[in-house]
Amino acid sequence: MRVAVTARPGLPAQGPPGPPARTAQAPRSDQASEASSGSHRARGRSKMLRRPAPEGDSTVLIDMASGTEKGDSYGSTASTSQPDGDQAPAGMVSPAKPRIDFVLVWEEDLRLGQQQDSAARDKTDTHRAWRETFLDNLRVAGLQVDQRHVQDEDGAVHYILLSAPWPVLCYYAEDLCLKLPLQELPNQACNWSAGLLRWLGVPNILLQDVPDLPPEYYSCQFKVSKLSRFLGSDNQDTFFTCTHRHQILFEILAKTPYGHEKKGLFGIEQLLAQRVFRAAFPLHEGPFTMPPEGTRVPGLNQRQVLFWHWARWRSWHKYQPLDHVRRYFGEKVALYFAWLGFYTGWLLPAAVVGTLVFLVGCFLLLSDTPTQELCSSADGFEMCPLCPDCPFWTLSSACALVQAGRLFDHGGTVFFSVFMALWAVLLLEYWKRKSATLAYRWGCSDYEDIEERPRPQFAALAPETALNPVTGVEEPYFPKRSRMRRVLAGSVLVLMMVAVVVMCLVSVILYRAVAAMLVSRSDRTLLVAWASRIASLTGSMVNLVLILMLSKAYVALARVLTRWEMHRTQTRFEDAFTLKVFVFQFVTFYSSPIYIAFFKGRFVGYPGSYHTLFGVRNEECAAGGCLIELAQELLVITVGKQITNNVQEILVPKVKGWWQKLRLRSKRRKAGASVAAGQAPWEADYELLPFEGLFDEYLEMVLQFGFVTIFVAACPLAPLFALLNNWVEIRLDARKFVCERRRPVAERAQDVGIWFPILAGITHLAVISNALLLAFSSDFLPRTYYRWTRAGDLRGFLNFTLARAPPAFAAEHNRTCRYQAFRGDDGQYSRTYWNLLAIRLAFVIVFEHVVFSIGRVLDLLVPDIPESVEIKVKREYYLAKQALAENQALFGTNGAKDSRPPASESLGPQPRRPEASQAHPGPPLWGHVGSRGA
Repeated sequence: MRVAVTARPGLPAQGPPGPPARTAQAPRSDQASEASSGSHRARGRSKMLRRPAPEGDSTVLIDMASGTEKGDSYGSTASTSQPDGDQAPAGMVSPAKPRIDFVLVWEEDLRLGQQQDSAARDKTDTHRAWRETFLDNLRVAGLQVDQRHVQDEDGAVHYILLSAPWPVLCYYAEDLCLKLPLQELPNQACNWSAGLLRWLGVPNILLQDVPDLPPEYYSCQFKVSKLSRFLGSDNQDTFFTCTHRHQILFEILAKTPYGHEKKGLFGIEQLLAQRVFRAAFPLHEGPFTMPPEGTRVPGLNQRQVLFWHWARWRSWHKYQPLDHVRRYFGEKVALYFAWLGFYTGWLLPAAVVGTLVFLVGCFLLLSDTPTQELCSSADGFEMCPLCPDCPFWTLSSACALVQAGRLFDHGGTVFFSVFMALWAVLLLEYWKRKSATLAYRWGCSDYEDIEERPRPQFAALAPETALNPVTGVEEPYFPKRSRMRRVLAGSVLVLMMVAVVVMCLVSVILYRAVAAMLVSRSDRTLLVAWASRIASLTGSMVNLVLILMLSKAYVALARVLTRWEMHRTQTRFEDAFTLKVFVFQFVTFYSSPIYIAFFKGRFVGYPGSYHTLFGVRNEECAAGGCLIELAQELLVITVGKQITNNVQEILVPKVKGWWQKLRLRSKRRKAGASVAAGQAPWEADYELLPFEGLFDEYLEMVLQFGFVTIFVAACPLAPLFALLNNWVEIRLDARKFVCERRRPVAERAQDVGIWFPILAGITHLAVISNALLLAFSSDFLPRTYYRWTRAGDLRGFLNFTLARAPPAFAAEHNRTCRYQAFRGDDGQYSRTYWNLLAIRLAFVIVFEHVVFSIGRVLDLLVPDIPESVEIKVKREYYLAKQALAENQALFGTNGAKDSRPPASESLGPQPRRPEASQAHPGPPLWGHVGSRGA
């Protein structure tokens, strides 16, 4: 049966709290004693919650006597169920009880008993001691802790319900420098496409009327002494939003120790990693399913609004409600969806132009003279073997592949390559404007420079403290020179791992060559004909296995290295980790296309004098050339891989969620609780899958961006397939966040982080890559050269590109053959080869200089911040200076004792900007200057 255990007061007046309901045995390891010592240290640190209020601060942070002297159950949520059996709304126990802000879950296997050996029993006892110490320290920190249990004969699921009372919220809101609203403003969200269609008078089918539009605010950092100046401060239940409460609770959980802090025994992340707790999450705001009356019912919760207007598949053609996403999930998640939607919208013109280029190729194929000569040549061109044991073959047998290659390889591809290079430049330039606008509207323009606090792990392990040059606050400090040495040392390990990946690639290449030889010796004609394809397919499978094995090891190594580098903030930590993993993933995913595009078939030699690698003959391009192989590779990646990923994202969460629900509901049935009676919200949310961060989501899109831009000369249809995939991806990810995942802790962010420099680097690489593709892998330049020097109608071009095998080779095999190269009969490069090489190098230089120059001009013409945003920022800066001058004048007339302006007069209704406080270095002034945001 389900047992409700009422929690003790969050701040006991006498001594440490007693043990939890399940009494732990004395642990048998030293770590248990460290856990108990951590509890005493935390109780000592709890004095910070009882700091004396500054002058003018009439608010008592935590009243030790309130409630406890009257015998109140300070953290009780025993009345979770309504008298009629219905559950209270998620996140609220009842109107008279505090809101549930966070849930911790741990599971206990009751079947083990005494069957455990000594080591396992010690581990279990240590985890129990850590858990009890952690919960005791949460109570000391002021949180209300309540427990629920679902237990059967096999095991128990324990739910720890955490709530933060009003004084704790006020204290940590000021400590975390949370921005809270001063004055409400109308929502100023705008969309350029909506404005354009409105100006043209065209009905906009993308618009939708989303209810409960979040307003915008002038806001500033919270100060308890100025509580009355903040909007909505008269209602303690709604003053702090759900996302603010979650941020405060997570900050407490991240810093609370359960042992010796210098040994890393603190924070909920370590406890989750050690599986002391199975989960830690804030609650969703009720169910996402709609009531039978549909959207006509007033008072839909935020999750229902997001589901109906964003996560449904029927909303695929509607604008995303980004302000609603930001209010529910925080700026970090909202910025990801803003980037995904922005990128998808920009793929539309690229897909249209790419499709037109492909259609032009279809039209040119009908009148292409070299292709017609090849397909009608019959046995006219007998080609040399492609591997030592491969047979001679006729060029006309490659007719279908050559025709397919002509769809992508023509003059229109050059135009499309230039178009895509400039498209990528403009995409990033206009995203900078979009990102700056969102950061200003959401009040996080200065988040990384001013507001972001040091990571708890950094603060615990930093060897010294120093004044922050921006805020003037003393913070934990790690010397930059020491960090740089660690970063360089870590970079060496990263390069070693990249070298391992390259070695695996070389081994796969050798495997394909050997496999092709073995298959070609078969007596079956079909296997001989498909020897190259079979070797390529099995080589890809071997490569996949190696990638999966190396990827897990590399990600673990990257995380350890990033922690060792001691980055101050979470943003810098994530950027450093992302860069390391992306380098590995880039080499992993792009190595095969890069090899096919620029290396395969380049260093082969000629008949009778073939080049070898470790005794194995170098690979040649298959019939039809390397460009068609590259196009096939890209089509497999952009179509096959994306379909596989989407199916996996749909099926895997459903299977995992089904198993989780089946396991937990089985426990409820065995415990005697009826499933039909309804679940508690924490039980329903625990059945969902955990939130795993945004790294994989960003990585998928950035890798796709690379395939769309770096190799677009080989596959003009790549933007079209990317567009179709992203239309599905937006709603798939939205549904995953709203319906299938536990609610993440809302995180603030200023932009997309290190992903933007990565995108910029890919854009520059794409220009060089496409120049090399057009120059060395395409027939565009040889055809142009032949038109200028031989025949304008390209008659005889096919024979022009084929060399004859040397006489010695022909005599050895008693037959002559042809091969694709510009060589003489003796195997040496001909004059035509050197002329074409000079033309190709000149083309690469001219192409990349022209594109980079145009891109630079576009960069200068498009400002990074929209003019409207710059005007608003300047206006706020002006008002902030005015308010500061008035504040200083008032300080002079009052003759106050303090050396800084009194806080009671520094917060006004006018919008103000943090930069104005630089004239006054004291840290308290930072929180008194208004800015935009919620």
